[in-house]
Amino acid sequence: MKHAYIFPGQGSQFPGMGKEYYENSAFAKKLFEQANEILGFRISDIMFEGTEEDLKQTKVTQPAIFLHSVIAYKSIENAKPDMVAGHSLGEFTALVANGTLSFEDALQLVAVRAGAMQKACEINPSTMAAVLNLADEKVEAICEEIQKETGEIVVPANYNCPGQLVISGTKKGIEIACERMKAAGAKRALVLPVGGAFHSPLMLPAKEELQEAILTTKFHSPTCAIYQNVAAKAIMDREEIKQNLIDQLTGAVKWTQSVQAMIADGATKFTEAGPGKVLQGLVSKINKEVVTEGVG
Repeated sequence: MKHAYIFPGQGSQFPGMGKEYYENSAFAKKLFEQANEILGFRISDIMFEGTEEDLKQTKVTQPAIFLHSVIAYKSIENAKPDMVAGHSLGEFTALVANGTLSFEDALQLVAVRAGAMQKACEINPSTMAAVLNLADEKVEAICEEIQKETGEIVVPANYNCPGQLVISGTKKGIEIACERMKAAGAKRALVLPVGGAFHSPLMLPAKEELQEAILTTKFHSPTCAIYQNVAAKAIMDREEIKQNLIDQLTGAVKWTQSVQAMIADGATKFTEAGPGKVLQGLVSKINKEVVTEGVG
């Protein structure tokens, strides 16, 4: 009987996020003000008063979700995770929850990551698409075929749950892939409203910038294992954690495989801390037997 804590990534933001925490908790207010200072702009104002459009900018979205998730997690009384995981950006929150990174250091890394990813998106016009109800192997094979035939980049990016795989690549590559996925029997192949090809080789410039920041940041010994996106297994070694965090920008988010590994290692309850309920839904689709709950 083990308790896993999981943390969401980009896409779970909403206008007004975190305002209730700010107004009702002195501790939360302190973290918000600390974040405003570290980031050099009042992210709290954008979170509370900004529009959906304001919150969609990667350089705002990522720190906003990270901040909300850390506060949600720290508001849980006596939270003692046996294991943690985060979806993409959520991996940084998971590393705060298991003591590997301090809040301040993690926020600074998230800010570097968000800025670097936004720049990479501007260098390479690219996008992502969700493919529904097509076997992972089939999606992988189609991506490989397109790359060989056309030279366009298109790769599996997020293994979210069985029957839901997000692909990432150049706009042309994704366009061709959507047609082929549908022809191969996908229920849907839908281009997503994102600014770039996250978790693909097109994020290489961002990876290099993030690597530099990670290598100069202090990582502590974790209090429990983190199941990282690129490895999908329990990791306790600090150097391995660093490398996986760097590789994650251009590598796939193996969420399905990570959750399966956590369950195989004894997880029976999953608590999602942060905005939205996306991960609870994905965990239930991966395994109907486990208990899921959310704090946000």
